[in-house]
Amino acid sequence: MSIEPVSYADFDVPPPDLMQAVDDGLERHNRQVAPLGEVRPLGSFASDGSGRVIGGAVGRTWGRCCELQQLWVESGHRRSGVATRLLRQFEARAGERGCNVFHLTTLSFQAPGFYRKHGYVAIGEIRGYPDEIAKYLMHKEVPLGPDTQRSAASAHALPLENAR
Repeated sequence: MSIEPVSYADFDVPPPDLMQAVDDGLERHNRQVAPLGEVRPLGSFASDGSGRVIGGAVGRTWGRCCELQQLWVESGHRRSGVATRLLRQFEARAGERGCNVFHLTTLSFQAPGFYRKHGYVAIGEIRGYPDEIAKYLMHKEVPLGPDTQRSAASAHALPLENAR
């Protein structure tokens, strides 16, 4: 068996085709070792009277886990309950899918206090960003209800011993 020589390159701005090659390679590997076909997108949105989107909560569910990837409310509608309602609707919808484990990341200038008020706890903190900004990994686990238990059982959650 012959091994071809390997060359290496570094870029401050990597070419898109090289970035895509890494994404594609990782995606192929991940799909071979995990049931990623079961990952499902999820979103909750708020609109004003004209139908214009003024906020949204978007993420994904997989097994009993739900990741909130983005929560945004237009500045003129902040502190009016829109974010709370979006978060609750998003979590409720995930609960209907059998989720009871919720997680997200947020930066210190975004909304860690908001998420704490809604039961999330910071389980990780990364410092080193400019202006003393920190990134938090936040988590919340809620008890499984009867409907959630049925949904979770059909979601084929991976047992802990199979986690990598």
